[in-house]
Amino acid sequence: MQNEAVLATVEGISRSFGGTQAVKDISFTLGEGRCTALLGPNGAGKTTTIRMLTGLLVPTAGHIRFRGLKPGADQRAYIGYLPQIPAFHGWMTGAEFLRYAAGLCGIPKREAASRSAELLERVGIGGAGKRRIGGYSGGMKQRLGLAQALIHKPQLLILDEPVSALDPIGRREVMELLGELKRETTILFSTHVLHDAEELCDDVVIMRSGRVAVSGALNDIREGNREPVLLLGVEDTREAREKLGEWLTGLSDACVVAVEHSPGSSSARLYVRNLDEARRYVLRQLNERRLPVTKLEIGYTTLEDLFMKAVGQA
Repeated sequence: MQNEAVLATVEGISRSFGGTQAVKDISFTLGEGRCTALLGPNGAGKTTTIRMLTGLLVPTAGHIRFRGLKPGADQRAYIGYLPQIPAFHGWMTGAEFLRYAAGLCGIPKREAASRSAELLERVGIGGAGKRRIGGYSGGMKQRLGLAQALIHKPQLLILDEPVSALDPIGRREVMELLGELKRETTILFSTHVLHDAEELCDDVVIMRSGRVAVSGALNDIREGNREPVLLLGVEDTREAREKLGEWLTGLSDACVVAVEHSPGSSSARLYVRNLDEARRYVLRQLNERRLPVTKLEIGYTTLEDLFMKAVGQA
């Protein structure tokens, strides 16, 4: 990534709480106009990292540098932030809250009113702007939080689990909105839903135990870690499951690198060296053993496979 395309640089930051080090010497960059997914299991340090980026926590060590800002300068005007569980004044209406947030950002009243109405429509709760927030559902509050994060047209939008409180329809609508927003601003979002990351992001940062396990452009990471696989399924009968297990236990052909199969399961995943050779070999073996095949698919490892490998669960 060229220096002129870098919006923010994280340089060896760490954060300790008492004797516990939650984040340990992590580094990565956020490219201007790109969408980055921050991934990792619970306790990996994602939220702590986000809070340091937003200025809510000060790193114990290391530096965060934003292009155009001097070291130590206040970055809040630069950033829009949606926490995982946004908090509101329940007695306010949605429109009042957005106008209030706009005022805190120094936006003039007339612009604040028009901007608030525009954003309420854009996040899908335009009809609820005059209702008190205390009566909003969790999904509506999440949408209002997104509108608040956008009110001052930030250069960097940081979202902590932005679709966690949404139903499937709401998730799809917000994902489409984020797809539009990535053409307008730089986005960093954390998520547990790897499909969302694959659909939306350009770059990924995968954390494990407070450290960065993998980071970079998603396409480059996928290409560099892509492995061919065969997905195999047989009839879900006791006889077929036992025959499949016996065959896989004794499998030793050079074209098969590794096998994933749970005892008693009717399906398996075979990591192979060459798809064509492996397919011919597997079909021949299945035919000789008269195994009733229900599925034989060829493909490549996914971001989920890489994630599981990176966090030490594969």
